Amino acid sequence: MSKSIFYHAGCSVCVSAEQEIVNLIGIENVEIIHIGENKSKILEAEEAGVKSVPALVTPTNNVLHINFGASIEDLKS
Repeated sequence: MSKSIFYHAGCSVCVSAEQEIVNLIGIENVEIIHIGENKSKILEAEEAGVKSVPALVTPTNNVLHINFGASIEDLKS
């Protein structure tokens, strides 16, 4: 089984969601990508269908947008 990917930007909404995701599915089942610090991952997130963060991309390529921390467009600048 491949891992889910959790994209976030480090805001309080994102950090809270990250903690909940890890508690729910386990750190071994999720790759965490902080695109606020690693802007090279923005294109990857967009190609996966991420419109805002925090967002979880499941192993079946479904994108689950969780609350609203920041739009991908905002992170590009």
